[in-house]
Amino acid sequence: MLWTMSTAKLTPTSYVVLGMVAMRGPSTSYDLKRAVQNSVGFFWPFPHAQLYSEPKRLVELGMLEVESEEDGRRRQTYTVTPLGMDALREWLAEPTEEQLQVRDVAELKLFFGEFADRSDILRLSEEQVEQHRERIATYEAIQARFGDRADVADRMVPLRLGLAMEYAALRFWEELKEERTRERQGADVREERSAH
Repeated sequence: MLWTMSTAKLTPTSYVVLGMVAMRGPSTSYDLKRAVQNSVGFFWPFPHAQLYSEPKRLVELGMLEVESEEDGRRRQTYTVTPLGMDALREWLAEPTEEQLQVRDVAELKLFFGEFADRSDILRLSEEQVEQHRERIATYEAIQARFGDRADVADRMVPLRLGLAMEYAALRFWEELKEERTRERQGADVREERSAH
């Protein structure tokens, strides 16, 4: 019997957990946290505490199995079940109608920029230029390290989109920084003239 949405409500985090365990093999919540941090966490951020609670819920739904250590740290290692793989495959086959969502605090600040000091927007653009350059460097390092590996080629496809988006954001913030710098220089010149 194929799993259906009527059986239980799965969230994007559910699918992240199922996909990561399917991809990595037997994993602890800590393993999942590290794997997410270095992969989907770049484009799908969520509270890492969910990587400790969600696997337990998926065990209750029969989508993961858990093996607990008897002694020591009593780690719990999760493995995906056939039911979990069915749910993951069914989700992957569903059409995606949600539009791209961007939760960017810097963009939100720009929206309310009319209430900010002009120098605050310049500083914001300078900070964003640095942040996007750092993210591009991180993505390019990942690309250099894994780009030629056939075994992870499918996982590298979202990296191309991430890089394209980062480059677009960098161009935007660099242009805004230049605009605000010119404005400030013009204001300084006007101030200097009026002082004489």
